[in-house]
Amino acid sequence: MSQAQLIQAPLTWSQIIRLGLVQTALGAIVVLTTSTVNRIMVIELALPAMLPGALVGWHYALQMLRPRWGFGADQGWRITPWIIGGMAVLAIGGSLAALSTALMAASLPLGIAVAIAAFTLIGAGVGAAGTSLLALLAKRVAPQRRPAAATIVWIMMIAGFAVTGITAGALLDPFSLERLVLVATGISLVALVVAIVAVIGIEGQAEPRAAAPAQAAPPVDRKAFRAALADVWAEPKARLFTIFIFVSMLAFSGQDLILEPFAGLIYDLTPGETTRLSGIQNGGVLAGMVTVAVLGTLLREDGAGSPKLWTFIGCVASAFALAGIAVSGILAPAWPIRLNIFLLGYANGAYAGAAIGSMMALAGTGAERREGTRMGVWGASQAIAFGIGGFLGTVAVDVLRWATGSSLLAYGSVFVVEALLFGVAAMLALKIARLSGQDPLPAPARSEPSFALGAGGG
Repeated sequence: MSQAQLIQAPLTWSQIIRLGLVQTALGAIVVLTTSTVNRIMVIELALPAMLPGALVGWHYALQMLRPRWGFGADQGWRITPWIIGGMAVLAIGGSLAALSTALMAASLPLGIAVAIAAFTLIGAGVGAAGTSLLALLAKRVAPQRRPAAATIVWIMMIAGFAVTGITAGALLDPFSLERLVLVATGISLVALVVAIVAVIGIEGQAEPRAAAPAQAAPPVDRKAFRAALADVWAEPKARLFTIFIFVSMLAFSGQDLILEPFAGLIYDLTPGETTRLSGIQNGGVLAGMVTVAVLGTLLREDGAGSPKLWTFIGCVASAFALAGIAVSGILAPAWPIRLNIFLLGYANGAYAGAAIGSMMALAGTGAERREGTRMGVWGASQAIAFGIGGFLGTVAVDVLRWATGSSLLAYGSVFVVEALLFGVAAMLALKIARLSGQDPLPAPARSEPSFALGAGGG
């Protein structure tokens, strides 16, 4: 086998699973900063919800650089150093985020200053590591394996969310700020080591057109970068998919920073209990993604295993689950909030798993050598939506609580808006399916079994 063939060899399933461990590690750090740390600022420290909303929004704003990292991967950059470097920066940011929360109890200005630095590192780390990892997958996974590979990697990330949420929840009780710092630091260190061990040796040598194996990031031609972005945006499917990602992730992210505070205020749950609640939700996401992956593999992709069908179903089900949470406070504590949140996670997982399969399939279509740029554009769309959704959700809660004097009405109103946004996302999913020339609501007679690996893409 020649050197060029060795460099371009498709990733094996074991290598794909190893890369999934990087996503697991990334998710383990992120879930503490976007859920637990956020809840503690709002409930234990009695700070405005818009403070963690602004911090999380800032970390997403930094991920506007995702297309730049993706374009660099298209130009032959070495990807491994960016994955490891990004994870190291993320681990430091995760530890500092917990430390900043403890500092806020003693000195609010100092704590906020450290928090800004922490979330800057988190945003840069997630963007560099996450985009580089997805670009490596898009380039080195065989086309027929891409949907299944994407699902595996995302399932492993959600597993990181779920396991960390449940484990950290147990470790945080009895709660103290000192314990929070120790738990967050320990999880960040373990996650970094796992990511490094997982990624080492997978990429192989640099591609021949790269400037040099030791040069991780040669200068980027800005005109070529702008041209690449224009090429991707000119593709109808890529453009519509970007809009769908934005709307659906706006709906998804609106509850991200308010669900734990809602459970703490309305259901009187402790920090450990609400952290475990986050684990339950992510467990539901995991179950939903696994369901879609199995159906996409066993059934026809133009039948009951269609990713476009499950994207639509997942969005609609997410809307109903959010509506249930919106009215749940009226019957609290009798309402089965844990089951409701699990079902929300399951619906989110179904839509996300199906959309991810379509994303990986679309990444390799259109103009050549644009896989990384497409992944970067979609990643930036997701990041913008998450930043706006998380921040506006917290601002809306603060404003409505001030205007109405009712926490129940404030949180419920935001959940209803998110449900409506998922309805819009469902309509966009139908439009994408029609643009692809596929019926998103196939007749039962068209769902004969098909055991082709990776049938979940479309």
